[in-house]
Amino acid sequence: MNQAVYVTRDNPSDAKTVDVAPGALPDGGVRLKIESFAVTANNVTYAVAGDRFGYWNFFPAAGDDGIVPMWGHAVVEESNHDEFAVGERVYGYIPMGTHLNVMPGKVTPHGFVDLAEHRQPMSPIYNQYSRLAADPEHDPAKEPERMIFGPLFKTGFLIENFMRRESWFGAEQVILTSASSKTAMGLASVTKDRSPDIRRIGLTSAGNVAFVEKTGLYDEVVAYGDVESLAQNPSVTVDFAGNAGLLAELHNHFGENLKYSCLVGATHIEARGGALGGPAKMSGPEPILFFAPDHAVALFKDLGHEEAAKQLAASWHKFIADVGDTVQVDIREGIDAAREAFVTMMSGKVDPAQGIVIKP
Repeated sequence: MNQAVYVTRDNPSDAKTVDVAPGALPDGGVRLKIESFAVTANNVTYAVAGDRFGYWNFFPAAGDDGIVPMWGHAVVEESNHDEFAVGERVYGYIPMGTHLNVMPGKVTPHGFVDLAEHRQPMSPIYNQYSRLAADPEHDPAKEPERMIFGPLFKTGFLIENFMRRESWFGAEQVILTSASSKTAMGLASVTKDRSPDIRRIGLTSAGNVAFVEKTGLYDEVVAYGDVESLAQNPSVTVDFAGNAGLLAELHNHFGENLKYSCLVGATHIEARGGALGGPAKMSGPEPILFFAPDHAVALFKDLGHEEAAKQLAASWHKFIADVGDTVQVDIREGIDAAREAFVTMMSGKVDPAQGIVIKP
């Protein structure tokens, strides 16, 4: 019997482990046994914004429950597809569970797309899987880091690519809130490498200042209470924190010097007030929500799959070299450990120096 973690869709902190019948594998299908996945703040976004962005639709559950998507590794346990042998390993979007059935299409040595009918309305980025034997991003020694940082890093890569294409809207510096978050660290790393003339300023809680400084990714690290100390230079803000008060403070501090305001993630959309049409009015430009899958599709369309993958891989390896030692990997065994880690993540009680990996 397979297992999965079901969460209540309108209250994701309510989670339970359930047995799931594996079902018959159709012709052309492949059954994946999930080996490992990371539990990060990214998964909280998937749950909180599940209805808004369709995240519940990838791995359907019964009734009012849903299965939260994860990123991780899996191995072919059973195959009715000529191009996949038992034992092959893959990486991609998987459920918080023990197994996943896929219908591989557009198969290449590097990967495939799951053509399961219910997944086709969603962004194609989430339906792509890498075949590890020919994956330029794969490093057997860095599999935990890929699960912990990989999806969040790619969002950071896409933000930098977007900003650079727009000449950073004329800004000289970028202010990143929640600078200890993995997505912010990814953006800081890519900006350091690909937009070195842009000054990187990280905002974080007083307790995380030392951790953020230790990463070496930022030119300056400032505690949330010291926003007024930020230099009045042409700026863009990238908000990962989702705190409406902080965002308003940044807007009002910079005023006309704020050239663009970017919102990332959806964990606290309702708390952002005026940022998304709420009652609070802020100085400066209207904040714009960054939806990474749309930008990923645009990147691959503009550069072609091979060149886009090459640039991503190069930046990814630089990022891991930058931050690989800043996070301690915490490996936990069993599907119940996944449920417990996710509920803790929902509570916001997360140590930025810890990366949780589950082997279900």
